[in-house]
Amino acid sequence: MNRKRKLILNTISAIANQVVTLVCGLVLPRLIISHYGSTTNGLLSSITHFLAFFSMMEMGVGAVVRASLYKPLAENDSVAISKVLVSSRRFFRKIGLLLCVYTVGLMFYFPLAVNHENGYLSTAILVGAVAFSSLSTYLFGIVYQQLLNADQKSYIQLSIQVFTTILNTAFGIILIKLNASIEMVKLLAAFLFLLRPLLLKLYVDHNYKLDLKIRLVEEPIKQKWNGLAQHIATYILKHADTVVLTLFSTLDNVSIYYVYHLVTNGLQQLIEVLTTGMAALLGNMYVKKEVEQLNSTFNAFELSIHSFVTLLYSVAGVMIIPFVKVYTKGITDADYIVPLFSVLIVTANAAYCLRMPYYIMIQAAGHFKETQSSAIIEAIINVLVSVALVKKYGLIGVAIGTLVAMLYRTVYLALYLRKSILFRKFSHFVKHFVLDIVTVILVIISTRWVSMDEITWISWIKNSIIVGCISLLECFSINFIFYRKTMRDCLNLLLGRKRS
Repeated sequence: MNRKRKLILNTISAIANQVVTLVCGLVLPRLIISHYGSTTNGLLSSITHFLAFFSMMEMGVGAVVRASLYKPLAENDSVAISKVLVSSRRFFRKIGLLLCVYTVGLMFYFPLAVNHENGYLSTAILVGAVAFSSLSTYLFGIVYQQLLNADQKSYIQLSIQVFTTILNTAFGIILIKLNASIEMVKLLAAFLFLLRPLLLKLYVDHNYKLDLKIRLVEEPIKQKWNGLAQHIATYILKHADTVVLTLFSTLDNVSIYYVYHLVTNGLQQLIEVLTTGMAALLGNMYVKKEVEQLNSTFNAFELSIHSFVTLLYSVAGVMIIPFVKVYTKGITDADYIVPLFSVLIVTANAAYCLRMPYYIMIQAAGHFKETQSSAIIEAIINVLVSVALVKKYGLIGVAIGTLVAMLYRTVYLALYLRKSILFRKFSHFVKHFVLDIVTVILVIISTRWVSMDEITWISWIKNSIIVGCISLLECFSINFIFYRKTMRDCLNLLLGRKRS
């Protein structure tokens, strides 16, 4: 199977996974809010964000592991592949032990910090259950996951993820309908997610000839600590808002933030899954020094992401408040309608998504150490601005901190790519950015007449389709005028055809 066909299969699988994750991610929280209350939902959101610390194992060091695998996979060097996996497994086990200690400490401290109505023991059990769900995946299956991702076989692990997500949601709904405790719901989920690493191991053992007992003479992964440092900074960036609100505001505000986060994070994950396999594809071209094809592919990739981000977040900006009205209909223990916050948080997440082509290319080239400082500065900006503004402005304050930080690093990464990897003009980014803004303004102006007659899902879906069609037409028209040739390359990339 060639790399273009793998890219198509990975993309289809990623979209399917995102649809399942998005739907399941909407169903369970809504049931939890209605059955257990907004405070419990806010508590679970806080726990999830505190434990998202685990994700640094995959996206931090995992990115470095994948970058280290591109060359040996291209050369079909089983010995070099085995060395990278052995080194990464040792590293992940050390981090896993630290995370176990972190979890135990959190189980003791977190219940004291939030003082939830269900009591100390209940909160501690929830922390342990949510932690086990994440830890089992990262501790036992992450090495195999990185191998498959680097080899452009993400569709394998994504299929497994779809299966376990559906299974977890189905059992969760059943338990909630049976009036089971929230602790029981989360404990069952923890055991179900053990299936992921077990199935990954079975596939890799059957399809790869690896020697995971091979002796290492020298370190095959050169920048793993830089990758870890970058992702700690990224973790702080992504979860500072919830932590700041938990410590300096109320759990009701955390719950409000979480409902908006469902939309923005769902779209962000959709954009991320659409890029599944792109780092491996670009990395393969980069190590083979296919300069012309690399530049053409990246230009098409860049336009695709800018187009999708502009389209999706334009629709989100118009329809997020109506969505929240429908989603929280009948819930009166907190005011979920905060228009200014919706605008800021949608814009901030759009800025984050616009950086993806530049960050993915930097990852594919293995430039982790060189870009580390910008990740740290971004996290510091977010924390300082959010803490400074949260007391006076609440949700608005943390959203401003996120927006300022994300805009800073998006511009930085575009500049770095210009001067250190692809040596392209910065005007490429500026032109995209300006056209993105123009498109958003057009969408807002041209959809002002759209309004919901009643607060129902049918009305919201109907209006979303109308807004989406208008946005699609305007986005396509602008791209056709300014990027006709690149649009053709995008189509060729999607269909796996060679450039004409």
